[in-house]
Amino acid sequence: MKYSGPLFEEEVNRIITNALREDVGDGDHSSLACIPRTATGKARLLVKDEGVIAGVAFAKAVFHHVDPALSIEQLKEDGDHVSYGDEVFYVSGSSRSILMAERLVLNSMQRMSAIATKTNEFVKVLEGTKTQILDTRKTTPGIRLLEKWSVTIGGGVNHRYGLYDMIMLKDNHIDFAGGITKAIEKTVAYLNDSDKNLKIIVEARNLEEIEEILKSNKVYRILIDNFNFENTRKAVELIGDRCLTESSGGITLDTARAYAECGVDYISSGSLTHSVYNMDLSLKAMHD
Repeated sequence: MKYSGPLFEEEVNRIITNALREDVGDGDHSSLACIPRTATGKARLLVKDEGVIAGVAFAKAVFHHVDPALSIEQLKEDGDHVSYGDEVFYVSGSSRSILMAERLVLNSMQRMSAIATKTNEFVKVLEGTKTQILDTRKTTPGIRLLEKWSVTIGGGVNHRYGLYDMIMLKDNHIDFAGGITKAIEKTVAYLNDSDKNLKIIVEARNLEEIEEILKSNKVYRILIDNFNFENTRKAVELIGDRCLTESSGGITLDTARAYAECGVDYISSGSLTHSVYNMDLSLKAMHD
């Protein structure tokens, strides 16, 4: 996924539209009840935490969607490191519009910043090695784009975006297909018949499966799943430069460096998106 262009903007608008439908319904009656239609105001996004800020560009899209007349004064960029007390942006214009957008902006930026921060922690641990950190499809339904976008803001790399843009033969595919060789052969035939040019990743559960996978020259990357350090090193040596390598399976910040030093090209971790604690942010009205 490219985080620019018509398809990206279409998905962003779809996320915003659905979120506002869910939150606003037939109207923000709290604001309608006590805020005059012509009232204007200004608010600031305040950081009450520490980490990597993400979602500034998305927040601007939300404000513009709610009210194109809202004005944003940006103080921080996506990917900037922030600390307690930092201000990220000011938004000014219709008070009702600011309040309508507030919760969507906060919910999104808090989660996006948490993901970017955790990803950046992995990036720092892997510094000095060739290994890059990948996300997975273990994302929140409906906002995958925001979460994978956040991974790139934190310095990570996106794995496949969905089921449609890469072939990934995991243990269940292999078992249902009748084994590794049959799964790969059927996949290659399918791609030829459907005239699709998709990269193939195959999961290996042991060194014997890696040897079987290597008999095919059609595999782009081997997923070395739930291997210990010793067997990971053996797997990398066995694979050599015949295809790329990826370690996965319960890898944490504490163990990531050791896996990287085994020589793998990538480490993938679902924890980047499914196990984060939101960054503490608030949108506060400013008074003259």
